[in-house]
Amino acid sequence: MKITDLKCTILGSNPVIRITTDEGICGWGEAESSKHYLKSHVLFYRDLILGEDPTNVERVMLRIRRMGSFKPWGSAVSAIEMALWDIAGKAAGVPVYKLLGGKVRDKVRVYNGAVRFPMNGQAPEDYAESMARMKACEEGFSIIKQGVGFHGPMIKEDPSRFFGEVQGGRGLTRGLLTERGFHHVIDCVRAMKEVLGDEVGLALDCGPGFMVPDAIRLARALEPLNVMWLEDMITGDYTPYVLADLYRDVTMSSSTPIHTGEQIYLRQNFVDLIEKQAVNIVGPDPADVGGIAELKWVAEYADLHGILMAPHGVFDGLIGLAALVQVCATLPQNFIAFEYPTGNPAWWYDIVEGLPDRIVEESMIEVWDRPGLGVEIIAEEAKQYLPEGDEDFFD
Repeated sequence: MKITDLKCTILGSNPVIRITTDEGICGWGEAESSKHYLKSHVLFYRDLILGEDPTNVERVMLRIRRMGSFKPWGSAVSAIEMALWDIAGKAAGVPVYKLLGGKVRDKVRVYNGAVRFPMNGQAPEDYAESMARMKACEEGFSIIKQGVGFHGPMIKEDPSRFFGEVQGGRGLTRGLLTERGFHHVIDCVRAMKEVLGDEVGLALDCGPGFMVPDAIRLARALEPLNVMWLEDMITGDYTPYVLADLYRDVTMSSSTPIHTGEQIYLRQNFVDLIEKQAVNIVGPDPADVGGIAELKWVAEYADLHGILMAPHGVFDGLIGLAALVQVCATLPQNFIAFEYPTGNPAWWYDIVEGLPDRIVEESMIEVWDRPGLGVEIIAEEAKQYLPEGDEDFFD
């Protein structure tokens, strides 16, 4: 079998790739919806993989892996890797999890990062109201993640809560919290915990942007509330470095679990975090880390060091969801849950076949057994959403 073409289009906001072969089998991959600019970067790799056998996944990846980077520039490589596994599974007539070593679990746990409701403001009561609505969702989420501090609009709504300059767009807002800002974060977390009680776990997405003294103080102050984790306090989204020593200072100062990793590309860049016990939980995203096998390698190495795994994935779309289900079924017992992505716009559910009618029940997804990733894009339904110039995407 040989690769005959690599194509990329934007469906809704998600970059979607299609790898075709001379045996009529095609593979699907997807990148985050926040990366609608990625098409040309995906196509950069086209000539490097044409003519290769897609079922030799690692051999193909060795040709392109070193030419990616931290989020967002590892996304193209990651999406290609997903599609290669999809082809390999279809060619063998087995689900991808079989090729990754087989299932450890029949159902995989998810946590809520994508099912959101509008908030009227950033006061504690607004967070409590939003949390109540998410707790009542039909998916029955056992863990809900919420942005506080530097993640989301909390700081932007009232810049007087910290000593620094509020950045816009992809700019990194970073600084020291005022006493008022520090107490506000704690009050909001306390309000959410009062809603969730000990029935549903609360995970907090915190940044990046915290200074180490504030990160330590916050982690210590939240110890009585038993939150699931504090995510990306020092580095995180679109930060092309790790700073493991700083994370270790925070982690060793508190019993509150510390989490990071969504922006990190390749297993090599997790070595310091893991070997230095710099965090309690790592959270690579299969659409950024280099693909699903790369994520598994990170999980296995983390498990050897007693570090937990909670993969990121909020914007990965429905193909990304399928990839997460397949790989998380194979992860060791350090796996907690992965961040549940949804189809957006809603018509995504009309153009993908293979998903169960109710995807999540009681916070769990049953692992399906269809070949490859187990989902297909319905060309006739999807053609109407192709952008101008990509009319031949399904040809």
